[in-house]
Amino acid sequence: MLGNSFYKEVTLFLMHIHNTFIVIRNQLCVNFKSYFDIVKVWYFVRVIKGCLNLFELKLFTYIRIMMSKIKLSNYQRYIQFLQQENQLSFSDYHELHTWSVTHQAAFWESICQFFTISFDKPYLSVISLSENPWETTWFTGAEISYAKHIFSQFSNDRPALIYQSETNPLTEISWKALYNKTVQIQQQLLALGVQKGDCVAAYCVNAPETIAAFLAVNGLGAVWSSCSTDFGSDAVLDRFSQLQSKVLFVHSRYTYKGKQFDISHRVAALQEGLVNCGFIDLSELNSFGDSDIDDYEIHLTPVSFSDPIWVLFSSGTTGKPKAIVHGTGAMILEHQKALGIHQDVCEGDRYFWNSTTGWMMWNYALSSLLCGATLCLYNGAPNHPKESTLWDFAHQARINHFGHGAVYFQHHADRSFSGIETLDFQHLKTIGSTGSPMSADTCRSLQHHFPNTQVISLSGGTDVCTAFIGGHPEMKVIPGKIQCKMLGAPVEVWNTLGDKVINQAGELVLSKPFLSMPIGLWGDQDNRLMQASYYGMYPQVWNHGDWATENDSGSFVIHGRSDATLNRKGVRIGTAEIYNSLNTRKDLKDGLVIHLTNDKQDYLLLFVVAQAEINENEIRAQLREQCSPRHVPDLIIRAPDIPYTLSGKKVEIPVKRLLMGIPQSDALSTDSLRNPDSIKWFVDYAKSNPFT
Repeated sequence: MLGNSFYKEVTLFLMHIHNTFIVIRNQLCVNFKSYFDIVKVWYFVRVIKGCLNLFELKLFTYIRIMMSKIKLSNYQRYIQFLQQENQLSFSDYHELHTWSVTHQAAFWESICQFFTISFDKPYLSVISLSENPWETTWFTGAEISYAKHIFSQFSNDRPALIYQSETNPLTEISWKALYNKTVQIQQQLLALGVQKGDCVAAYCVNAPETIAAFLAVNGLGAVWSSCSTDFGSDAVLDRFSQLQSKVLFVHSRYTYKGKQFDISHRVAALQEGLVNCGFIDLSELNSFGDSDIDDYEIHLTPVSFSDPIWVLFSSGTTGKPKAIVHGTGAMILEHQKALGIHQDVCEGDRYFWNSTTGWMMWNYALSSLLCGATLCLYNGAPNHPKESTLWDFAHQARINHFGHGAVYFQHHADRSFSGIETLDFQHLKTIGSTGSPMSADTCRSLQHHFPNTQVISLSGGTDVCTAFIGGHPEMKVIPGKIQCKMLGAPVEVWNTLGDKVINQAGELVLSKPFLSMPIGLWGDQDNRLMQASYYGMYPQVWNHGDWATENDSGSFVIHGRSDATLNRKGVRIGTAEIYNSLNTRKDLKDGLVIHLTNDKQDYLLLFVVAQAEINENEIRAQLREQCSPRHVPDLIIRAPDIPYTLSGKKVEIPVKRLLMGIPQSDALSTDSLRNPDSIKWFVDYAKSNPFT
């Protein structure tokens, strides 16, 4: 951003130019009274030369001043790097992107060089293709450490973390304090027998000690996985029981919306359900200090490039959530590129993306530390004790990059961002949105209230732990559209025939192997689940499950999920988790969960079949306790029957289409239903309760 002082200096420069030409004019009047006066002509030339010299001196002085005020973006620096080091030049970004996906080895090697990636053991080749895209390997032979790259940014001049919660004031945590806490936790892990390759899970809030716990785990070469504390014990066991975790970190108590929660009973259920698993309560490790730890040094164990760094979980729509395994080296390179180049996160910046530990954005934001940024954390409700809580945090912490789910920005746009008028946001470089598509109106409102800040939208997912459609610091932001496909991501939109389409809605695919695809699914030894999950529609091509349009300008519109996954306030959840909880209730015979969203509304509907009266408050309380607050429906409606397909699956998407106003003839074929008469009630309900 260019400050007011810069514009004052430009104005002064123009005034100097004006005054210089006043001098020239006056000298012309004085010295050209006689054209034949040789002395005066000679004198005039000397004056003009002097004026030009003065002009040149002032010109170059002010050019230097102006250039010193303009800081190149990381994208501009990367373009210069390619020109100087690789003798490559591109007419525009789209040409650069084409090069990045057609020359993948050269592109990713340039990213390694540009960001000075440190390999503990060098790679033999950048990419080794296979007949099956999911078997492609990257940076064969290389060893690398994520935690080592984080601590290579150690600085005494800026904090590592800035933290605030509902009960803690804004606090800066130094790199030394983070280092010390990481060492302390590593010693506890070693005492519990944690070794390279073991899995360590976390049932924790978003706090500094959780960051230190992750770095301690990663530094030992172990694998991380985390769930938010608002998940019930059953939902956590569905995930962590798949991993055979060696240790589980927990926060046995926390505060949310001013209320203190003691979840020791859930922790006890986890202790019973997770066999041979040690426990560490991080609630007892939340103090940070700068004093030296005399007897111990940090472990920064390198692992193979494709060794797991963390396991993230899918929503669990059709059963137990898929355990998605991401590679260490891929996350380092991918996040450096995405954050550094596409969001222009620079050394010394302050990065914040509001998230729980159960959302991939927690992992994504963590990687801002790779860029030399300070990671800003907030633990608590975003609207407590007042609506502007997070904006106050951004103001007080002088945050440069502020991120949240799109629904949050919609909420504040509807209120014209009231309550933040007196706050200073000159330091804010980007406002980031993801989790669901941001409406054009919300984007325009953000642009109006934050005119000097770039508004960006990201689209990617848990499956890839990144975004492959996102922002660009040099491109114009068009409300309702995402700027571009990101470097190294072979993104296309295909129709049902497998043809690439432009300006037409279709399936979002990645047409060739890409670095951030998961290295596998935990326990999926023969990759059958991987193939069924991502390669079922188009053989050998990753189908991401989003319904999207690529515009001829290169921008994108994401219309929503193609499948029945629920995207509830930025967090993916599965209907199966709700059904599993409701199946324990004797008063309910059946149920159907439908999620309806548009630009301004977000409703979770639960249709239930019951013979007797039901207690809605009791149902909501059960879902909140066993699953999470996001699993709690907005409306509970009694229905006579639930439609099923011939193969015995609940008909979720067709019913959703009906409720969105799509005619029955376009929404589904009753020939595919096991109980076709059941659909009539939903047709009638949709007509009498239109969702607009």
